[in-house]
Amino acid sequence: ADPPAAAADARRAPHELALLLTLAAVQFTHIVDFMIMMPLGPQFMRLFGIGPQEFGFLVSSYTFAAAASGFVAAFGIDRYDRKRALLALYAGFIVATALCGFAPSYALLLAARVVAGVFGGVIGGLIFAIVADAVPYGRRARATALVASSFSLAAVAGVPLAIWLAANFSWRTPFLVLAVVSVGVGAAAARLLPPLRAHLTHGAAPHPVEQLRRIFGVPNHLRAFAFTLVLMFAGFTVIPFIAPYYVANVGVAEADLAAVYFAGGCTTLFTAQVIGRLADRHGKKRMFTLVALASIAPILITTHLPPLPLAAVVAVAVLFFVFVTGRFGPAMALVSGSVAPALRGSFMSFNASLQQLGSGLAALASGTIIGRAPDGSLTGYGSVGWLAVGCTLGCVWLAWRIRVVGDGAAPAPPPARPR
Repeated sequence: ADPPAAAADARRAPHELALLLTLAAVQFTHIVDFMIMMPLGPQFMRLFGIGPQEFGFLVSSYTFAAAASGFVAAFGIDRYDRKRALLALYAGFIVATALCGFAPSYALLLAARVVAGVFGGVIGGLIFAIVADAVPYGRRARATALVASSFSLAAVAGVPLAIWLAANFSWRTPFLVLAVVSVGVGAAAARLLPPLRAHLTHGAAPHPVEQLRRIFGVPNHLRAFAFTLVLMFAGFTVIPFIAPYYVANVGVAEADLAAVYFAGGCTTLFTAQVIGRLADRHGKKRMFTLVALASIAPILITTHLPPLPLAAVVAVAVLFFVFVTGRFGPAMALVSGSVAPALRGSFMSFNASLQQLGSGLAALASGTIIGRAPDGSLTGYGSVGWLAVGCTLGCVWLAWRIRVVGDGAAPAPPPARPR
């Protein structure tokens, strides 16, 4: 069960909802930028003449760049007002997204994705650090689920629209439209977000070496990082290749992928909030365990799916979205509760780096396992599903070994060395 602090007032503080919705909008554009690469996979593979390994690298290049930038940013992110840091990173993300739309070749698109990853990778961790700073642990799973619902909204609106734009205009159009939309979101965030300096009251940020020691010298933090890394493998070994597999093996038309993502996203907009509320009420660890175990069946069904009518494919996709993405809200609430506020920005930035690194390695691993048969179908996706199941069970084991410290003192770091 959650610690006594979880019983704090369940009512939202004034303006908390506006802050969460603004963060969700920023996260929405960031997630769409990442997600549209996957359903556009069949087009990229056809237009650029690339195979599963090259496409996997196109996805993972973003995540590796994001992991590196998040690691570097972690040394200084706690020195700044979180609002100013978020707006600066978001401006770079907008420029990088526009560059993706103008890329004339596979190599330059790959380079543009690296630039997008440099900025986008830090945004996710910073957003969840803001959520953890602004929302008490007792209702943080709901708040995290609300912001994380941007994933579902991206599936409902962003990805189907991107597929439609790519089908009717060009694969470049979704990136350019997203850049324009992001300009509006950035302007709204600059106006609506309050200054976010509460973490600065905990004293000056330590020297980078000391910062590393405080973050990585605590076993509880290391368990949380391991949990995050394995969680990424439990999902992103499967997710990047859903669209290519549906098209090549299941017989889904590229234009019909929009219906698949729309149905899954619509459902999870509701179910993610339910899972978040249940996690706050009954415990993050307990709810994560139940949802993670329930996700095993949809993972195996998805990765072994034979040719089926579209309605059956949509039903399977809905189950996959509900349970696989439903794990994220309780998981991130649990991770953010494993560190004290003074270290949270750096900790979550490192954690975001591990998310990106894990998803990139997972995509590369899948690209290595998956092959292409002479008839154009993909092989080895079933083995990827079993790998994801093994990682899911590993996540459950790790979740119960994370100690939640809430918003009080963190686990005692190693004593400072005399200078």
